[in-house]
Amino acid sequence: MILGHPVSEIVWLAAAIGVAGIATGLFAGLFGVGGGAVIVPVLFELFRIFEVPEAVRMQLCVGTSLAIIMPTSISSYRAHKARGFVIPGIMRAWIGPVVAGVAAGAVIAAYAPAGVFKIAFVLIAGLIAAKMLSNRSWVIASTLPGPGMMRASGFLIGLSSSLMGVGGGSLSTIVLTLYGQPLHNAIATSAGIGVPITVAGSIGYMLAGLPHLAQLPPLSIGFVSIIGVVLMAPIASLVAPLGARLTHSLPKRQLEIAFAVFLLAVAARFLVSLLWPG
Repeated sequence: MILGHPVSEIVWLAAAIGVAGIATGLFAGLFGVGGGAVIVPVLFELFRIFEVPEAVRMQLCVGTSLAIIMPTSISSYRAHKARGFVIPGIMRAWIGPVVAGVAAGAVIAAYAPAGVFKIAFVLIAGLIAAKMLSNRSWVIASTLPGPGMMRASGFLIGLSSSLMGVGGGSLSTIVLTLYGQPLHNAIATSAGIGVPITVAGSIGYMLAGLPHLAQLPPLSIGFVSIIGVVLMAPIASLVAPLGARLTHSLPKRQLEIAFAVFLLAVAARFLVSLLWPG
């Protein structure tokens, strides 16, 4: 027994965290995402087993996910930037609104029930899965929208990412390709947007969780588990550059389908937990 739990259970959890770390890094590079869609459900089951209260469990998963994928996002962005695919103008237009959206999400984390975050995860994951399964180019215009629409989309990307615990890569890639941006540029720029999202989100969730420390596991700073960060972040960060290299040389259709199916399965899991908390 370790900390009151069977050794086999601890080994299984450690293995799950390691696999999720590898998947996080690969997805960060391949699709310009930070891997939060993988991390959040793994952490949800981890913290459930360790009896973190339902009222704060999802917030802890989201905050910890943002902190875990912060170094991954930075690593992925640097790898893409070195290849010259990042669009600086979009980065400049989105940084302010994105951070404002993340801040709004952190404020919601301090006061909203856990169900809000589960619903956000289900809706956003469903949108991303639908996009991947459709295998079609969703395009509504050949050029980017005006400044007002860019600011609004940036804010929504930041807010959605903050509520779901992701780096915003999938969402911003969808927006950019909707407006006719080349896929490789969209992925690279999305990786860059993940940096302010994860940095601001990590800080925001740390602050938002401070009033709830009595309900959180040891070695937590607000809604960020330092244990979770230490276990998963190094693996994900090391694998991210490999994913960035592979994205320019491998067909991704099978990976897209697999990831979409995974997202739908996770969405179903959170829907069940909404109906039967515990």
